[in-house]
Amino acid sequence: MPLLPLGVSLQSRWPLDDGAAALRAARHAEDLGFDHVAVGNRLLDSGFGLDTDPLVLLSAVAGATTRVRLLTSVLVAPHYPALLLANQAATLDVLSGGRLILGVGTGWNPDEFAAAGVPVRERGARTDDHLGAARALWARRPADFEGRFTTLRGANLGVPPVTPGGPPVWVGGSSDPALRRALRLGDGWYGMGADAAEVTDVRRRLGELAAEAGESSATAEGGRLTLASAQFLTPPGIPAETELPGRPLGGTAPTAASVADDLGQLAEAGLSAATLWLPIAAGHMDAAMEWIAAEVMPQLS
Repeated sequence: MPLLPLGVSLQSRWPLDDGAAALRAARHAEDLGFDHVAVGNRLLDSGFGLDTDPLVLLSAVAGATTRVRLLTSVLVAPHYPALLLANQAATLDVLSGGRLILGVGTGWNPDEFAAAGVPVRERGARTDDHLGAARALWARRPADFEGRFTTLRGANLGVPPVTPGGPPVWVGGSSDPALRRALRLGDGWYGMGADAAEVTDVRRRLGELAAEAGESSATAEGGRLTLASAQFLTPPGIPAETELPGRPLGGTAPTAASVADDLGQLAEAGLSAATLWLPIAAGHMDAAMEWIAAEVMPQLS
């Protein structure tokens, strides 16, 4: 069975009177051998989870860990002006020693767009603009960029990233525009609850869209891109605090064997990394991660 690196989301509702709880969980995930930790992006209260700015929280995680990669899962790119996005991501890339993975999406919540003063109808165009400008700033000093919302003339970013060309960008979404965005501006595709059939289909569609754009054969079927996905799991014996937002990994009554089998099928289909999103209370995070590390990970090698 192919090795499939596993990450874990830090999206539990951590107690507000213990701000270091999420950092302890990140250190524990690192000690247990997880590949990455992930933090989502919500501006308003979602009703479950720590609704923080992912770049701020992952900066604290960077200082509390040494190896584990740091994934925004996902950052809503239209909410961040291009220069701010480029500078904050480059700063975290430097502070973490190149451990940042910038997972991005266009967002969906109309209340958050209204509160942020960003027209929701522009979310796709702004995502393209902000990513394009950020990549120009990361790659060149000075940088020029002409976009619908951003214009740069001889701009030198305040801090150049330590990763050549900037942190890897994983683009979320399964629509054709999202896949084209991944091909143009990304280093990877990031799904939500994808099964093996969807991963196979995404690889096929990436190949077709690459061919339409005249890209090289190395891009066919996603060969140039990392394919990753969030996966939803409630470990056995641990109560769920909310309903899973997508397909349950390992079935509705998961066991270590069924979870490992599901992950193995995803790896065979071409998935390169999986982020486990656990809809459980913060007090159960250690036990859940320990079960995954002891019972599931050994079956993936």
